[in-house]
Amino acid sequence: MKFLVCVKQVVDTSQMEVDPATGRLKRNNANSILNPMDRNALEAALSLRDQTGGRVTVISMGPPQAAAVLKEAISMGADEAYLVTDRAFGGADTLATSYTLASAIRKIGSFDLIFCGMESIDSNTAQIGPEIAATLGISDVSAAIGLSYEKEGYVQVERQFGDDLEVLDMKLPGVVTCTGELNKPRYPSIKGILKKDEVEIHNLTAADLPVDAGRIGMKGSPTQVRQVRPVVPPKKENLRIEGKPAAEAVEELFGAMRKLNLV
Repeated sequence: MKFLVCVKQVVDTSQMEVDPATGRLKRNNANSILNPMDRNALEAALSLRDQTGGRVTVISMGPPQAAAVLKEAISMGADEAYLVTDRAFGGADTLATSYTLASAIRKIGSFDLIFCGMESIDSNTAQIGPEIAATLGISDVSAAIGLSYEKEGYVQVERQFGDDLEVLDMKLPGVVTCTGELNKPRYPSIKGILKKDEVEIHNLTAADLPVDAGRIGMKGSPTQVRQVRPVVPPKKENLRIEGKPAAEAVEELFGAMRKLNLV
């Protein structure tokens, strides 16, 4: 079987910095990591490859430094990697990103199963996987917490809705988005670490893809992030009533509670 995993280089939320001049996240290799749920997606593909045979390809869209997460995926066991990179793709929202990735996937070839992390920690939209499936015209199931391949041509996916467990048989080819509950990602192996610098990262630019220039980058993005800023929690105020008669203290307390609409 042929598996494809979409991965993304994201800003580590524990080291997130905002450029005060532009209101945008500062992105560099020093504070960037492989999106956590993409690790679960990669593990799902590697586990199925171990079971059925085949190849695992990883793809990412981003600036040249995003090659770092592709190399990490290679060290975990992926077979080949593609980086979709071009200034023309800059500023893309989820619609333009999914269109660009789908175009790249068509360029690379056909796949039995495409995996994505359910969402990225820098935007949390959970839209890329379903939009890729819709653009390619194939099946998709989101938020997988369980996955098995027991019937040829189908993959069985489990997902949780409150107290209910939904079990679906999805006809291949299709897209599955993965949660952190799906599996425990493996660590890079010594063999993989040595291999990551030997495997070529194939670059795909706008000129390499059958894309409509009006549907990529900022031109193809009907939504744009205007600003990112840290959320400052409101300052808590404490009320202490001391040295007053009980009745007066109670009245003052109830007055404060009424202002807060607590009574």
